[in-house]
Amino acid sequence: MGTRVLLVSCYELGRQPLHVATAAAFLRDAGHEVRALDLAVDDFDASLVRWAETVALAVPMHTAMRLAVGVAERVRGLHPAATIVLYGLYAPLCAASLPPGAADHAVGGEFEEELVRIADGRPSGRRVVLDRLRFPVPARDLLPPLSRYARLMIDGEARPAAAIELTRGCVHRCRHCPVPAVYGGRLRVVQQETLLADVDQLVEMGAMHLSFADPDFLNAAPYALRAVRSLHQRHPSLSFDITTKVEHILEHRALWPELHGLGLLFAITAAESTSDTVLGVLEKGHTHAQTLAAVRLLREHGIEPRPSLLPFTPWTTLRDYLDLLDFILDEKLLGSVDPVQLSIRLLLPPDSLLLEREELRPHLRAYQPESFSHRWEHPDPRMDVLQTDLTSLIAARTDAGDTPHAVHGAVRARAAAAAAAAGVTWAAGRRPLPAATAEPPRLSESWFCCAEPTSLQHARSGLRPLPAAGSI
Repeated sequence: MGTRVLLVSCYELGRQPLHVATAAAFLRDAGHEVRALDLAVDDFDASLVRWAETVALAVPMHTAMRLAVGVAERVRGLHPAATIVLYGLYAPLCAASLPPGAADHAVGGEFEEELVRIADGRPSGRRVVLDRLRFPVPARDLLPPLSRYARLMIDGEARPAAAIELTRGCVHRCRHCPVPAVYGGRLRVVQQETLLADVDQLVEMGAMHLSFADPDFLNAAPYALRAVRSLHQRHPSLSFDITTKVEHILEHRALWPELHGLGLLFAITAAESTSDTVLGVLEKGHTHAQTLAAVRLLREHGIEPRPSLLPFTPWTTLRDYLDLLDFILDEKLLGSVDPVQLSIRLLLPPDSLLLEREELRPHLRAYQPESFSHRWEHPDPRMDVLQTDLTSLIAARTDAGDTPHAVHGAVRARAAAAAAAAGVTWAAGRRPLPAATAEPPRLSESWFCCAEPTSLQHARSGLRPLPAAGSI
């Protein structure tokens, strides 16, 4: 006989939570009664918690993990007998740091069949599962409609969008990324027939744009290309976006004309830094010169680059930060870099591959279990002050609804003040921003998976703000 399972999402980048939909499909097929709650768009519902025998919280990213701890404590207070599970990428990384009794199980990787075992009362006890699964079609009907989630902003329109995935894991081992700590360079695929059936139902729900949530869409380039060809044949008006590494953009330069013709609007790529020193420590596999080449190559074929950034590390100087702001301005990326990217501080979760690097040791301090991150200090204390200052500035301006262009201007002004105080000459800091123009295509949600939750995100979950990860 099936049990009652409540699946809870705290945050999935403003998207309809795919990790809830896939888990729900497996649990339903196994005979369990499933309900869902997305705290990114709905209020905490105590009646759903009391209904459930098992409450499973999705934690696919840092922001979600930080929010989930308070939610788990609230669930435990309301329903002490419930089985509480954390599942997703951050669950196995952070399980040992949870408050006592916060969760009964934690599982990451290919978590779905383990969730079924837990609901059945026969868990394997594995925290990382890398089995090759056969995926049913995600149970999207349990979730709020797409109209309540992030939309594609393009040509003055806001078009319904949805997240899908073709692959999980990653063949690369970038030192700062949590994916290699769980997948260890392995890749798992979602069957193409499942992907196509999922897209069919999303189109019926009104989707006009798809975001591939794969850590790297081009890890399995031939498979990915076959999939989007099939998608385009079935739904030729659909557009999509992807995430991929700089080195893949250059390696697969022959693919971009076809991908653009199939509907690719923009590509997110982990540029991270303009400093080759920082890129080397992170083992990113590219240089800043290659980032420039990738940005220009994509634009040559009508695809907008959206670089993701890691501007605050122990090796990033103030000059590096100013160079990064110049890169954004010079390459006309103001509309393609969400302002939150300008405040991101290196996270060091448990099992981070960066902990193995000698370059980190002089800067490493105590582990902070409440923030699931090893604390580090910059050799120039002014950089830590600037990062804290910018984090508060960007969060406040974003929550207040300021335009990204205005927030970029505020960041540049704050950086110019920091440069002047440090006696660092920054001629470009006096340049006014060009007038805001038509924005390139983007999603309406501007937050980021490694960012700290804002006060607004805490409020949506009914929680009080927590100390920032790595705060000093």
